[in-house]
Amino acid sequence: MALSDSRTTPGGAAGGGAREDRATGADVPGPEAGADSVPRRVSATDVVLTHLRAAIETGELAVGDKLPTEAQLGRHFAVSRSVVREALRTLQALGMTVSRAGKGTYVESRGPNRNPVFGSYTARDLLEVRRHVEIPVAGYAAVRRTRDDIGQLRTLIESMERESDPAGWVALDTLFHLTVARASGNPVFLKIIEEIRDALARQSSFLNQLGDRRRQSDTEHRALVEAIVEGSEGAAVQAMAAHLELVETALNSIVGPGTAHPPHEGEAIHE
Repeated sequence: MALSDSRTTPGGAAGGGAREDRATGADVPGPEAGADSVPRRVSATDVVLTHLRAAIETGELAVGDKLPTEAQLGRHFAVSRSVVREALRTLQALGMTVSRAGKGTYVESRGPNRNPVFGSYTARDLLEVRRHVEIPVAGYAAVRRTRDDIGQLRTLIESMERESDPAGWVALDTLFHLTVARASGNPVFLKIIEEIRDALARQSSFLNQLGDRRRQSDTEHRALVEAIVEGSEGAAVQAMAAHLELVETALNSIVGPGTAHPPHEGEAIHE
């Protein structure tokens, strides 16, 4: 099924807010936007993902339909295949599409899975483990951190705040959480974070594309670093708990409530 030729980003056609400058990947105010409005910058991946998701949710692309190839989508949206690939990866994480080897990508569901999958683990898997691991890890890091740990964490948060490339920021984000685990002084904690690092990176990329999380995450990370530097176990625990709570909130805003909690007996996770 052919995709419509609309290129309007969220808030454009429906909300009267912004349209996307396809040359720069930036949101620019639409004609209805007020003089004081400050539109959010969006990436080319955001644009492709938004249109494909809308096409599926409205039935323009029905369940069972095969999506156009990466090359066709690249031409349609005037973007590179790597941009298309990232958008398709996010749709698959949402549970809205499935990739069949040698055949292509097909629509699996009109709505997102309440428990999206990131690599080998679901969002619920990650949130449950992170609460039980990273919150105490933050407290131990505040008590046991060395001068080298402090230097590395400060360097990382400053690099994250300066980083403009989304992929580069995700890599730094993963390294940040590994560094906090290392600062705990317990190699078992570090091993656990290393095991889930790929899933954490995929989840982080997913949230940044759909939930505009990067700048807020920087603020949360800096609060954690400050608590660790000060050696305040309580403040570090509180900062990490707040960070994970906001991660869950962002996930729920994308896929609906219930992401982090197991379904009742007999209840399916797919909506």
